[in-house]
Amino acid sequence: MPFGTWWRGDPLPALPPLPAFSAHITTDTALIAHATHLTRQAINRRMREGNQPYIAFVEQTPVAYGWVATREGGITELQFSFSVSQRNVYLWDFLTLPQWRGQGIYPRLLQAIVCQEQLIDRFWIGYVPGNTASARGIRKAGFRVVSDLVISGNRISGLALLDDSERARISARFFQLPIVPKS
Repeated sequence: MPFGTWWRGDPLPALPPLPAFSAHITTDTALIAHATHLTRQAINRRMREGNQPYIAFVEQTPVAYGWVATREGGITELQFSFSVSQRNVYLWDFLTLPQWRGQGIYPRLLQAIVCQEQLIDRFWIGYVPGNTASARGIRKAGFRVVSDLVISGNRISGLALLDDSERARISARFFQLPIVPKS
């Protein structure tokens, strides 16, 4: 699983205009449930755990969502969790509704979060290997992919750095994983 990052002060690439696009954090559980198909109990649990839901709209229509982890992040399928350090966030569980895909919603949602979370210095996000749409959207938003999970058998053995940058090295600290060679 590759990980990307965007740091406060990095440029945000200009994206073509998308009329009537907006995105914001919400606590409206009915709206979140409608957009995400999560139960209200699951939504409330996520918010109690320090996760903030963002919804993207075109006019008043919800078209995408994503979550911002402020205290703890993880990848349930890999039984992997990590604490989120101050002035950092982990972006996770993003989805653009099928009828809105291919219109640049995802990178706009990521940029909206970066612009609205002014007290955050570093944003981290991962994507499933082979999900080229996610990888493309993350890069279009201005994120730089710096590291990749190394999985041996059924367990995470560490993080491979994709370059020798400070960001790549700091990603290992953020995810609290040892640096290992790429398999």
